[in-house]
Amino acid sequence: MSKNTKKIIAVIALLVLVAAAVFAVLHFAPSASEGDKTIAVAVIHGDGSRKDFSISTDAENLRAALEPEGLIQGQESEFGLYVLTVDGETADEDLQQWWCITKSGGQLMTGVDDTVIADGEQYEFTLTTGW
Repeated sequence: MSKNTKKIIAVIALLVLVAAAVFAVLHFAPSASEGDKTIAVAVIHGDGSRKDFSISTDAENLRAALEPEGLIQGQESEFGLYVLTVDGETADEDLQQWWCITKSGGQLMTGVDDTVIADGEQYEFTLTTGW
């Protein structure tokens, strides 16, 4: 084989790999699921009591599912909604309280605006003290 043929084969192979990677990202990456879905939300209050909610929604993210239910309130920030109140209990920032959001027990690294939801998922809001 000539050098040009080898180069063409290498370029084609590279393009096939890039196309496969793009397909995998688009096919397997979490995305907003359309339509009705039901999520479970547990709220662990400052006194240790727990209240469970079942939310049926067609929302794409956690905020859009919980805000209309009156379950969360907060302040707008450059990162989206900063959740201050959950199920009527407001975090006291003077006591270094904040709402820790987890999904199936694992802490989320996204806020309620950027957390994409899917049917059957479980979320927890725990009033936490200490930064």
